[in-house]
Amino acid sequence: MLPKRLPFAQQGDKLISMIHLIKLCVGVKTVDELIAHRDFLRETGRGRRDGLHVHRTRMSPKRKEELLDGGSIYWVMSGKISARQRIVDLVEATDHEGKSCCDIVMDPEIYRTVPRPKRPFQGWRYLKPEDAPQDVSQSDGEDLPPELAAELDALGLL
Repeated sequence: MLPKRLPFAQQGDKLISMIHLIKLCVGVKTVDELIAHRDFLRETGRGRRDGLHVHRTRMSPKRKEELLDGGSIYWVMSGKISARQRIVDLVEATDHEGKSCCDIVMDPEIYRTVPRPKRPFQGWRYLKPEDAPQDVSQSDGEDLPPELAAELDALGLL
């Protein structure tokens, strides 16, 4: 499991608070499907040459500094927060119709999280670090089965 970060960081004289994003992973039902999609993009040359994963969104997050201070995007699949990816950059872009948009650039590593129910919503939302589910992993690096992780989380053991 990754070490927990404090939700605040010092940047010069300014105190920066880390924040995450949460987004529906539309068309993807499982973490394995998300991993397969990432691998497909990489293998077919349709992804970025540097291997980073990009998700384009119409609205640009205004809290860029906080997101880039260790924030992740948490993916909701089949009604549950199930995975996350670290946010590496937020890049202003223009789509094929000339409209402004934002590319959320993410580390390609996908971390499974303790499954947590989440109702559908549009777009993305900010997610406070204390509200984010924990990563599912043991010290030896093997993932816990999602059902077991959900049970342990419900019992307050994770």
